[in-house]
Amino acid sequence: MSDFEFSENEVQRYARHIVLREVGGTGQMKLKRGRVLIVGAGGLGSPLAMYLAAAGVGTIGIVDADTVELSNLQRQIAHGMKDIGTPKVDSARATMGDMNPEVTVHAHNTRLDASNVMDLIADYDVIADGSDNFDTRFLLNDACYLAGKTLVSGAALRFDGQVSTFKAHLGAPHPCYRCIYHAPPPEDAIPSCAQGGVLGSVVGMVGGVQATEVLKELMGIGDSLSGHLLIMDALSASFRKIKVPRDPGCPTCSDNATIKDLSIHEH
Repeated sequence: MSDFEFSENEVQRYARHIVLREVGGTGQMKLKRGRVLIVGAGGLGSPLAMYLAAAGVGTIGIVDADTVELSNLQRQIAHGMKDIGTPKVDSARATMGDMNPEVTVHAHNTRLDASNVMDLIADYDVIADGSDNFDTRFLLNDACYLAGKTLVSGAALRFDGQVSTFKAHLGAPHPCYRCIYHAPPPEDAIPSCAQGGVLGSVVGMVGGVQATEVLKELMGIGDSLSGHLLIMDALSASFRKIKVPRDPGCPTCSDNATIKDLSIHEH
């Protein structure tokens, strides 16, 4: 069997995709040949990992340096009681493999930083940011821009979430993350999930939207979220999609960009 054919098991597994006019066999093959890196194996990374594996994305990498704790299990659905004390990337890889042995999963048990980010993202088509801190989000934004990678970013806190896709490397009118948030806020300005709390199903909602946007980008279907920010409020059951322009003064993606490499992130 060549790399461009499906096995009988794959045809059955992906039948509900293949029957979709927008997907079909061509779209499913794009997923099979796709390569996605997920940053974070927590609340957002868990549904991302599981949906991308179930969808048949051929190669999935997952980056995280943490181990599973009991307090994670309220929302981080890729892990269970048996996984407490286990590296999250190993637990997530096992869950993904159990769901779909047809996909290849690379577990990167390391903390992403300025010294390794370019190497980590190099072999992937789309980067999905499921991190929980601004430093990592800004680092990934700058790295993806410099490497010419598409970035699908999500965030959740309390009952709220947001998702956007960044493809500033394609030029105007596509913005990058810094076009919206110019610099990380002070450490105490926005609480973490541990401090502020988060409803478990909200991170599932946000991660699910991220997974859908990743699949759309891989297949080249639908309307990209690039240039827009999708904001979700679970308490009011409302979704808002706002337009985000490219910032002509952005330090990352403008003509006069000051960020030429990742030295700004080195400590």
